[in-house]
Amino acid sequence: MKMTFKTTMTACFIGYIVQAIVNNFAPLLFVTFQSSYDIPLSEITALITVNFAVQLVVDLLSAGFVDRIGYRASAVLAHVLSAAGLLGLAFLPEIAPDPFYGLLAAVCVYAVGGGLLEVLVSPIMEACPTDNKEKAMSLLHSFYCWGHAGVVLLSTLFFTAFGIDNWKILACVWALVPICNTVLFARVPIYSLKAEGEKGQSLRELFQNKLFLLFLLMMACAGASEQSVSQWASTFAEQGLRVSKTIGDLAGPMAFALCMGTSRLIFGKYGEKLDLDRFMQGSCLMCIAAYACIAFVPWPAVGLIGCAVCGFSVGILWPGTFSKAAATLRGGGTAMFALLALAGDLGCSGGPTLAGFVSDAAGGDLRTGVLVAIVFPILLLLCSLLLMRRARAQQTV
Repeated sequence: MKMTFKTTMTACFIGYIVQAIVNNFAPLLFVTFQSSYDIPLSEITALITVNFAVQLVVDLLSAGFVDRIGYRASAVLAHVLSAAGLLGLAFLPEIAPDPFYGLLAAVCVYAVGGGLLEVLVSPIMEACPTDNKEKAMSLLHSFYCWGHAGVVLLSTLFFTAFGIDNWKILACVWALVPICNTVLFARVPIYSLKAEGEKGQSLRELFQNKLFLLFLLMMACAGASEQSVSQWASTFAEQGLRVSKTIGDLAGPMAFALCMGTSRLIFGKYGEKLDLDRFMQGSCLMCIAAYACIAFVPWPAVGLIGCAVCGFSVGILWPGTFSKAAATLRGGGTAMFALLALAGDLGCSGGPTLAGFVSDAAGGDLRTGVLVAIVFPILLLLCSLLLMRRARAQQTV
């Protein structure tokens, strides 16, 4: 099999599916972990927190070591750790003195892999000699959505057919995906973002650049706009349709992921005919409208539709900001992509946290929390307009 840049792109697509697996498979088993290993809810919550915290640390540290060991070695390591963590879910709880520590160790291992993938895959794709970088980046990020939806759907079908008690077999099956992609990344051509002899910008240089700070803010808002609703999608489904948790997951988070993936696929297919700035700004307006629908329309079923629309609207925000930053800040290198990923993850954590705190203060009213979180798509819209105004001003000079 001849390895070309298209093979590299395929490996990147699968890389985002791997990240979706490591982020979304274990949460489907939290109730099972509680009942099988007698783990309290507080420790289950710790698994979520540790997964997120480890990925943040990896985002931050990778700016210093990825360039030293190289993209290929880093990508292979990311997939090996992802596979090891998934296999660890099946075996470590049984051999650890306390099952919780076995699960925690597995989560830490695959969280390092997932964090590395988030930092690596986008710049590897960006470096590929494609005709339309924005189109390729949007298509790439759609694969995380398809991976998320696939994990939920296929895992649910497996549990229905073979029983939840056989979840360890499924964990091993999912581990085959990063194992196979490890072989692919070991062979595909890896291109460089930098011209020969060029050095990427240092952290000091990046933080002294006001445009970079603006992109950091945009990434944080993109992550917050996405997760402030995504985290509550299942709740809206259960409350609005009065269905079981399983059906709620399918109608809520999976619908959100499918709509988000569709948005990215549309730009990935027709990106050369679409203006990224206008597409992002239109998406921000749609996102604001979806938030308002969730917050103000009194019927939960309509709120669920608002969740799906929100998924479509946020689809381009994360990959679009990545593409704008890569095109605007030439020479940003690995450090830029690592810090953008860090800002996005902080937004993914901060948005739902703000919505949750406000909802709790409002007596458990989720709509109030979502209403306050509407500030994130509004702020992202203002930043996008500011960038477009700056670009036009430079063209007239």
